[in-house]
Amino acid sequence: MLTPMIYNPEKHADLLVDYCVYVKPGERILVHGSTLALPLLEALHRALLTRGARPVLRLEYPEQADDFVRLASDEVLDAVHAADLADMEAIDGSIRVLAARALASDVDPARRSRLMKAAAPLAGARSRRKWTLTQYPALADAQAAGMSEEEYAAFVARAMFLDHADPVAQWAEVRAMQARLIERLTVADEVRIVGPGTDLRLSVRGRTWANSDGKRNMPSGEVFTGPLEDSAQGVITFDLPTVFQGARVRGIRLEFRDGKVVDATAEEGEAALLAALDTDEGARFLGELGIGTNFGIQVPTQNILFDEKIGGTVHLAVGKSYPETGGVNASALHWDMICDLRSGGQILLDGEVFQENGRFVQ
Repeated sequence: MLTPMIYNPEKHADLLVDYCVYVKPGERILVHGSTLALPLLEALHRALLTRGARPVLRLEYPEQADDFVRLASDEVLDAVHAADLADMEAIDGSIRVLAARALASDVDPARRSRLMKAAAPLAGARSRRKWTLTQYPALADAQAAGMSEEEYAAFVARAMFLDHADPVAQWAEVRAMQARLIERLTVADEVRIVGPGTDLRLSVRGRTWANSDGKRNMPSGEVFTGPLEDSAQGVITFDLPTVFQGARVRGIRLEFRDGKVVDATAEEGEAALLAALDTDEGARFLGELGIGTNFGIQVPTQNILFDEKIGGTVHLAVGKSYPETGGVNASALHWDMICDLRSGGQILLDGEVFQENGRFVQ
């Protein structure tokens, strides 16, 4: 059991309930996560009850998702039951807690993609309500990050400002800083990303930049938008490894023409990459351009929730757009991939340097 001075699940639960989903009495809130995160799930259940809410607690054993993909019949894999959709539509908000599990290399990436496509209506229903996604510092996450369990717990606590007396006040400071960046980004037409193995141009004309201040992702620290769907031209190399649908993927290189991925390779996990890009028609177009602003997160951990927020990185997501940005790309896929610009990279706005070597200059 982690000591409260390193990581306090009750404080984490309070932040999620009061700040991220701002719970009101009588609301039905879905809480779901792995049994590996039981201390936080218990704290969330108690916190919701004390606010007069109706918690709906759903537990998963660590290999549950892999077993579903392996063993489900085609009929079960390829369709959502009406009762499951009705239940999701009956909630007022959701809190999803991540906790790592061992990667299952024997699971067919194509079957994972089929499940993701079938589950799109569930994901859509969830996204139309209040939601937040967070991380519990499980041992497997610490091992993936190359840290001890206590080091990783401290890393998670710092990333969420749980080491401060008033985490909400700290997230307000993040919001204000990112608002200043958005003032400049809003008047830009073209974003160009340049770095080793990377020269990509995107149009963001008329699109809205979102200020990600920890409400939906905890932790957060990014600004993002949906680039014009037919605008991506060039190549980009994603040099930080990522884990997607249970597969480790590293050294991704994507080539875009008129917004579409026309060539894709990876040094590791290429089969998973290609299967994801074949999910549906929208999977080869971009749904998001994000710029990491959290300089308190500097070490990659193979966890996208943290790694995409690293100050000095940029990430692109193939697949589904966020409607609030003005993006219209539709897909069951949304996969964030990270490009590290801290050693020899630039972000240019209409030809003017906005970020150099991972530091904002405007």
